[in-house]
Parts: sequence; structure tokens; C-alpha cells
Amino acid sequence: MARIVTISGSPSPSSRTKAVVEYIKGLPAAKGWQTDSIEVRELPPEDLVYARFDSPRVQNTARLLEQAEGVIIATPVYKASYAGLLKAYLDLLPQDVLAGKVVWPIAVGGTLAHLLVIDYALKPVLYALGAQNVLSGVYIHDRWIRRYQEKILLEGEAEERIRTSLERFVRNLTQRE
Repeated sequence: MARIVTISGSPSPSSRTKAVVEYIKGLPAAKGWQTDSIEVRELPPEDLVYARFDSPRVQNTARLLEQAEGVIIATPVYKASYAGLLKAYLDLLPQDVLAGKVVWPIAVGGTLAHLLVIDYALKPVLYALGAQNVLSGVYIHDRWIRRYQEKILLEGEAEERIRTSLERFVRNLTQRE
């Protein structure tokens, strides 16, 4: 059983970004995982703003990441980049916290013009945190994400891209065992 940590970098408690992470965790291929979730917005804001590297809450999340085999990191896109809240959090993590992990980046944005945010903004930071096995990211236009009662529905090719990327994520995790 793989140990996975999901990181949602959205400042909103009801974001589409978080919905995508929850959708992935509900897919059959993900059912056997031991999953821990990090909601960056739930960390003390003063720890993030004042760069408190010794924050107990931040250190607890770093321990979760150190114990994981895989990390799914999801972010909304603001002003052509990933969320500043996520950046403030990533800056507090130990330099090699993602070493030896399979990392799957996901971004949710309002325009396809920001399609390359994963490759040009997020991936360099993930590599700086020691990641060596960063999978191709998935960018999802926010209009492809729908809520229906208690369910999350992905429209268009978004569902297929998530499922295909999830299979790649699972393959990479099982190759490590």
C-alpha cells in the first residue's frame, strides 16, 4: 500500500482545486492508498507570512512528506502563476523533502493561456525541493469541473487526462516497490 500526501494550495475551502484532489482520491486506482492531506490554507497564516521555519504545524507537514512515496500537489492559477499561498508554504519546507518521491503536479485555471504554469513556474520549485521524478502535470480549465449534489464531475477531456495521469502515477509508485 502506497503512502500518498496530497497538497492543496488553494486559499478557498470550496475550491475547484480541492475538488479535483478529492475526485482523484475517490477513483478506484487510488482506493488502496494511505493518504494524508495538507490543506495549506489551514496552516497558521502568521507562520507562512513570517517564514517561521520552526512552526510545529509546518514541521508536521514536512514529516508527512518525508514519509510519503508519492505527492500530489494541486494549485489554482492566479496571475499566470501558482498560488502565492502555496509558494509561501513550499519556501518553508526542507530543501530535500521531495527527494525520492513520485510527484504529480496539477493546476486549475480560468484560461488555457496559462497552460504552461506547471512547467515554467511550479516544476522548478519542486526540483529545488529535491524532486527527481516529477510527472507531466495536468492543467484543468475550471469550467471543466462541475459539482452535482455531493459529486464532482470532470467534463470534456479532463476526466480522461486525470485517469491517464493517475495510471502513470500508480505505475511509477509500483516501480519503486
